[in-house]
Amino acid sequence: MKFTTLLATAAALAVVPFAAQAQDVGASVTGNDDAEIGTVVMNDGTTVVVDTGMHKAPLPANAFGGDAEAGWTLNVTKTQLDEMMSAQLAEAAAALEAALVVGAPVVTADAQSLGLIDKIEDATIIIKGEDESLVTLPVDMLALDADGAIMARANMADIQAALEAQGG
Repeated sequence: MKFTTLLATAAALAVVPFAAQAQDVGASVTGNDDAEIGTVVMNDGTTVVVDTGMHKAPLPANAFGGDAEAGWTLNVTKTQLDEMMSAQLAEAAAALEAALVVGAPVVTADAQSLGLIDKIEDATIIIKGEDESLVTLPVDMLALDADGAIMARANMADIQAALEAQGG
């Protein structure tokens, strides 16, 4: 997913840029049409995730106007934010689908080589490691990283632990 594109777009939509303020988790966010967009579900000081009911939209903290007392605002409507997220998710899914080909390398979330795609069966990808071991992952466990490489959405230790738990 082009997360950075979403962040840049959201930053451009800001009413007034604020330094990374602490939007409170659970706080409501209102759009430029005075209707509620959603609720803050996470804030790490840089990125604020707003649950719109359709998407959990990661936005830069400085995209928000207002304050905790008056309420947080964005210079978009809920519909606009949902449409933007839907479009970016569809674009990311199409890019991932195009990248999923036999022989393509797959890395883990902690940038370790998992192996090469050996087979593609519907919504399942079989990856063959350098030691000839096979790892089967559902497509929804894969994404493209910032460089366009196929990445498992788990680190190597978690994948190995899951394999061991399954006896493989």
